[in-house]
Amino acid sequence: MTSKNLVIIPTYNEKENIEKMIHSVFSLKENFELLIIEDNSPDGTAQIIKSLQNQYKDRLHIIERKGKLGLGTAYITGFKWALKNHYDYICEMDADFSHNPQDLIRLLDACKQGADLSIGSRYISGVNVVNWPIGRVLMSYYASAYVRFITGLKIRDTTAGFKCYTRKVLEAINLDKIKLKGYAFQIEMKFTSWKLGFNIKEVPIIFTDRQEGASKMSGGIFNEAVWGVIKMKLRSIFKKYKPANK
Repeated sequence: MTSKNLVIIPTYNEKENIEKMIHSVFSLKENFELLIIEDNSPDGTAQIIKSLQNQYKDRLHIIERKGKLGLGTAYITGFKWALKNHYDYICEMDADFSHNPQDLIRLLDACKQGADLSIGSRYISGVNVVNWPIGRVLMSYYASAYVRFITGLKIRDTTAGFKCYTRKVLEAINLDKIKLKGYAFQIEMKFTSWKLGFNIKEVPIIFTDRQEGASKMSGGIFNEAVWGVIKMKLRSIFKKYKPANK
C-alpha cells in the first residue's frame, strides 16, 4: 500500500527560496506532499506559495499564522495537522536549501526500513558542513556534545532540524507538553522520542549554509538551548515517560 508522506516547512521571509524548494520537493521520485507553515512574512512568501497551489492541486498546503510565533510552535501546528489528516511519514526541513531535498528520500527509506525517527546528521560521519565560518561549525559541534553530556542522548547531531518521523512517534508524544520553542525544540523532540524508547537512526547528510535570505539564528535562541536543556534534563528526573496515546 502506498504511504502518505508529508514534508513540513516553516517560512518567514523566504521569497528567494520557497518557489525553487517547492518545485524541488515535487520533482522527487517519492510522492511527497508539502505543508508550509507561513508566519505572515512581509516579503510576500505566502503569495508565492498560493500562486503555485493551482499547479500542484492537492499536494501543496499552507497554514498562515498571524506573526512570527517560533519554530517549535510552527512544527507542532504542522504535526497536529499531519496526524489529523492521517499521514504515515512526516518530515521536517528548512526552506533555505541548507537541507538537500534529495535527502528526503534517504530519510524516508530509513523509516520504512525500521527506524521510528530518522535524522539528517551533520556529525555522524565526521563534520559535513559547507560554507559555515569555523566559529559557527565549532559552536554547533560542541553544542551537540554539550547536549549529549547533559542528557545522555546517544545522538551525534542533537540539534538537527532535518528529520522524518513515523506517525506512531508523533502520536506518542504529548505535543502540548513540549516546552522549548526555538531551535532547542529540536533537542526536546529527540530527547522525548528517545525516552519513549523509539528507534532513532542518523543518516549522514551534507549541510550547506543558505545562499539566499537571512539566517534566523540569534543570541536568544542560543541561550534558550543552553539553559533549556538543563531544565529539560532536570524535569526528566521526576517525570515518567509514557506514550500520550495509551
